[in-house]
Amino acid sequence: MKHKELIVDGVNITDKYAIYAENLTKKFGDFTAVNNISFNVEKGEIFGFLGANGAGKTTAMRILSGLIKPTSGTAYVAGYDVYKEQEKIKNNIGYMSQKFSLYEDLTVVENIKFYGTIYGVKPKENKERTFTLLETLNLQNEANKLVGSLPLGWKQKLAFSVAIFHIPKIVFLDEPTSGVDPITRRQFWDLIYDASNKGITVFVTTHYMDEAEYCNRISLMVDGKIAAMGSPAELKNKYKANDVNEVFYHLAHSAKRIE
Repeated sequence: MKHKELIVDGVNITDKYAIYAENLTKKFGDFTAVNNISFNVEKGEIFGFLGANGAGKTTAMRILSGLIKPTSGTAYVAGYDVYKEQEKIKNNIGYMSQKFSLYEDLTVVENIKFYGTIYGVKPKENKERTFTLLETLNLQNEANKLVGSLPLGWKQKLAFSVAIFHIPKIVFLDEPTSGVDPITRRQFWDLIYDASNKGITVFVTTHYMDEAEYCNRISLMVDGKIAAMGSPAELKNKYKANDVNEVFYHLAHSAKRIE
């Protein structure tokens, strides 16, 4: 089905952007979790979505993932309306949380094939992609081991690979490197770069400010609003900071909301 065209200032934003949000707001009763935020993410971009606990980033991600509807504003994800086409959004994205979403009582190969089936990958292609993935991750010898027996870093890489097994247009990563060592985190980012190079848009939240340096652009949310947005270099220059952590501290130290 052809996407409905949305033209803004002469630009067809459903063709240009993987994610487009304008004045996006989400209220829970009298509490405004996401307060009138506007941003876009270009196709194939690695976009960091940062903020302290309670800033509203998780709520925003749930809207963009098709899990909840906003109260007001406009948003399109992979060309689909967050109000009317939530199921189509879900079919065109991947998602990985810090809990990894793997079945620990299934083997590595069973997990891969299971998610391939869930994502609608055809049996022959599922088998071929499974073989290729095991080779890519160097997990051939662990293919029949229970996922629960794997080291944390291996689980992390497997969970990410499963999240993009169906080659989605966008993958949402919710603090995916939480709890793993710096070397494994850097290896994980190699997988992210590879996915981006293949045209998959990456939308990632992280509380590791050094990881923000790996993104093409980042936004920083404070109290439900986007306080700053740009490339890491642009933001460091604007706030005369040595690193993104200093930028974050400058913007978030006066935040009124915490979870």
